Amino acid sequence: MATRTREQWLTLVSDAFRSTFRELGSPLPERLRMSCGWPSVGARNKLSRKVVGECWSTTLSADGHTEIFVSPLVDDSVTAGAILVHELVHAAAGIRAGHGPRFRKLALAVGLTGPMRATGPGPDLRERLNALIAELGPYPHGSLDALTTGRKKQGTRLLKVACPACGYTARIASKWLEAGFPVCPCGTEMALAEG
Repeated sequence: MATRTREQWLTLVSDAFRSTFRELGSPLPERLRMSCGWPSVGARNKLSRKVVGECWSTTLSADGHTEIFVSPLVDDSVTAGAILVHELVHAAAGIRAGHGPRFRKLALAVGLTGPMRATGPGPDLRERLNALIAELGPYPHGSLDALTTGRKKQGTRLLKVACPACGYTARIASKWLEAGFPVCPCGTEMALAEG
């Protein structure tokens, strides 16, 4: 079954883990919403490259939902799934648990490995996510790069001129070259130079 939106894909992945969290004695909140979105540090902040997921408490949501966001920088299906599972652990353990012992116990139980602030999928979780991806299709998202504007960086407006006799260089606007090339302090007419 192919999904249409990122939110549908994230919701289907989280639904596949509901029974796991329930069996571990830490059920997921019923009112849970997932989306692709920028972290609270902002899209253009360089820290946004490090913050790839966030879980927001029901107390911060006007309609009482736990809100989970996966960064728009992430487009790999297994990575997006593993980030979602990490955030689901926050939702199940409680936001106040942070990355402490309660979080750690639950994260390890669902198959996350590594430092708790930056977990990755262990072999069993990777296998489970790959099976889900085979069933659901890939994460329907293309990575966004917010640290660029999408416009080509403007080069210098000034042209480099150099003296063929002594090597003296200067920069000049092209409109002034219409009147003629400048004369070097050594008395030689300058010419366009590379760079």
